[in-house]
Amino acid sequence: MTTTDDATTQAQQLIRFIRDEIPLAHTMDLQLAGYDDDTLSLLAPLAPNVNDKGCAFGGSLVSLMTLNGWALVELALRRRGHDCDVFVAESSVRYLAPLWRDFRSEARLPADTDWTAFFSTLAARGRARISVDCMIPGDDGKPAATLSARFVAKRRG
Repeated sequence: MTTTDDATTQAQQLIRFIRDEIPLAHTMDLQLAGYDDDTLSLLAPLAPNVNDKGCAFGGSLVSLMTLNGWALVELALRRRGHDCDVFVAESSVRYLAPLWRDFRSEARLPADTDWTAFFSTLAARGRARISVDCMIPGDDGKPAATLSARFVAKRRG
């Protein structure tokens, strides 16, 4: 089992990879906010993600949440030594309130979901699906935007 420091280092390495390999993530100035076994949080400053009204661009909000969910799944796979391609299979987004400041996305598995079935299916079939919930908190702590997505991992080779 890896330590908390090892997990944070792996998360930081993944964020560097995302910024290097996905130009949009670099342009958005995506940053790691925090990681533990259950939750991954990413930050994005308002300045490169602003719309014509001066608030956060909806495309940046959904992009941050999608990258956040993808990264949570990717980290779980990497930490367990699996070499897989991860894809978003479907998602649903809700925009609930404008944001006038830097924003943060939190990704976690839904309450009724855990990694056990995902990794069992991956071992048996070479591919598996898992749902991830993402949320960007607003100024009042209530969600400003949410994303429910299903990600697919497919073993390489």
